[in-house]
Amino acid sequence: MPQSPPEKTDSPPAKTGRRHRIAVLALPGVIPFELGIPYRIFGKARSAGRQDLYEVVTCTVEPGLVPTDADFPITVERGPEALAEADTIVVPASYALGPVTEEGRLTEPLAAALAHARPGVRWVSICTGSYVLAAAGLLDGRPATTHWASVNHFQRLFPTVRVDPDVLFVDDGDVLTSAGVASGIDLCLHLVRRDHGTAIANDVARRSVVPPHRDGGQAQYIQRPLPEPQQATTTTARAWALGRLDRPISLSELAAQESMSVRTFTRRFREEVGISPGQWLTQQRVERARHLLEDTDLSVDQVVREAGFGSPASLRQHFQAAVGVSPTAYRRTFRASAPGHDRASAR
Repeated sequence: MPQSPPEKTDSPPAKTGRRHRIAVLALPGVIPFELGIPYRIFGKARSAGRQDLYEVVTCTVEPGLVPTDADFPITVERGPEALAEADTIVVPASYALGPVTEEGRLTEPLAAALAHARPGVRWVSICTGSYVLAAAGLLDGRPATTHWASVNHFQRLFPTVRVDPDVLFVDDGDVLTSAGVASGIDLCLHLVRRDHGTAIANDVARRSVVPPHRDGGQAQYIQRPLPEPQQATTTTARAWALGRLDRPISLSELAAQESMSVRTFTRRFREEVGISPGQWLTQQRVERARHLLEDTDLSVDQVVREAGFGSPASLRQHFQAAVGVSPTAYRRTFRASAPGHDRASAR
């Protein structure tokens, strides 16, 4: 098991001619809902030719019955040897720390199990699965998140981890962490999007009947996530904006869709969505640009106009901040660029 953080990389482990293999580590006290997330998301990812893109296997430290936080155990037949063949290892939450001691160290059986992992593997935690990654030294000096209710305890136990308590997930290249429960779905969809593009991730989301994208920087704990009964919402304004992303949209126009003052609308929007209207609009414009870069032959100049960015420089700035690469590099990754496209440099 590595004692120092692995070198950061923004790329998935190298492909070897087989499907990308994901090992899900079921530990005592595992939460069944979170244990099932990786198979539900990665197991449903298909190529344009309807070929499976991932192979998902579940393993545990000692094969056999594994207690859960529900009123039933589960039988896991694969042992830790499955970790040796994994390209990505996912650690879902367990109700109790279990294999992590009160001092923040791995128990000997879990340390021995994790030692099977190959160098360069991608590590993912869902909710308090982050405790396992931190105890293994994988989060030392790196940004990470966990369930909001565990943040203070987690930070005291692992003071070298740069904990961000206000996000749904953190993508630090080859180590990714998510907050509680549903944010594990967001993180897994994010990885499908990162590995294979928006179209495939959206297809998985539709099959799972979940939102196709919630940005990792969105707040994980919103004081009032649902409007009070008979209280006006900002849903109409958001739908209106999504149909007009190719043009400038002002805050006053958004507020007018709900017959609210700008001040009331801004407060209500943040209560419902967790971010400001301006931040949300930028996210939606970036998502529109991603879709256009993947699935159309539009030049970058045309993508700028269709996504509502004022200039190639503005597109480049926001796209780089959100995705980590330039628009042209993104297009090269997810589709073959036809000659004559990308006349406006976005490098």
